[in-house]
Amino acid sequence: MKTQTPTPAPAKAAAPKAKKSGGLNPVFVIPILFVVAVLAYMFIFGDGSHFQGGNNENQPLAGDYFGIVYKGGPIVPILFTCFLIVLVFSIERFFTIGRANGSGSIDEFVRKVKSMLDRNEIEAAIKECDRQKGSVGNVVKTALLKYQQLTTDNELNKEQKLAALQKEVEEATSLELPMLEKNLTIIATLASVSTLVALLGTVLGMIRAFSAMGASGQPDTAALSTGISEALVNTALGIGTAAIATIMYSYFTSRIDELTYNIDEIGLSIQQNFAAHN
Repeated sequence: MKTQTPTPAPAKAAAPKAKKSGGLNPVFVIPILFVVAVLAYMFIFGDGSHFQGGNNENQPLAGDYFGIVYKGGPIVPILFTCFLIVLVFSIERFFTIGRANGSGSIDEFVRKVKSMLDRNEIEAAIKECDRQKGSVGNVVKTALLKYQQLTTDNELNKEQKLAALQKEVEEATSLELPMLEKNLTIIATLASVSTLVALLGTVLGMIRAFSAMGASGQPDTAALSTGISEALVNTALGIGTAAIATIMYSYFTSRIDELTYNIDEIGLSIQQNFAAHN
């Protein structure tokens, strides 16, 4: 009597994947990047070598962008923090999603596995998953192990086996996707928040310009140009950061969608193969 149901085995094999959330922890990374941004603003952009007379209270040297950015005011460190966050988490996502692809071409891996499934070479397909690794390889291997288990299960009918196999694929996929999508919400949020912070800096710069004019009672070209320069520096930093964040978010989501499509394609092939041979 077959009471040794090996059903828990695939679940145990898949469980460690939930711990592979990977990636950087924003709770620690973001404060560190803020400190880096403030220090860079004070000691790099605000270094006296970028200003007339060697004093950052004076106007920046002609064409010196470090001094110009420093004159953007107190909102600049916040915008620079947003830029660093987008940069760091984009690099982190690039390597994480790159590892998720595995050791070889995803398209080639999909073709090989589908070909092996057509020939009902399940063991060979599992070995191919071990060579490929990555998220797609992990999900496919989990599904194939479930496939093997169900072929020897005499307690379930065919429909129940297909449902169990589909559920296994879905669960394995749900364990992998959070690791791929982690920190993407931060990049997406900064795509809109950066422009709002930049707008705040722009408004503060214009307030400074017009308040200087109002205090003197006559046009003060120096104060007016300083305020407008501050406004434009914040606008440029915010728009640039938002543009980079939007591009990177779209790129990473398209990569994840491609991986998900490949997983769905192989998962469907596994179910079709099971239905045809069992």
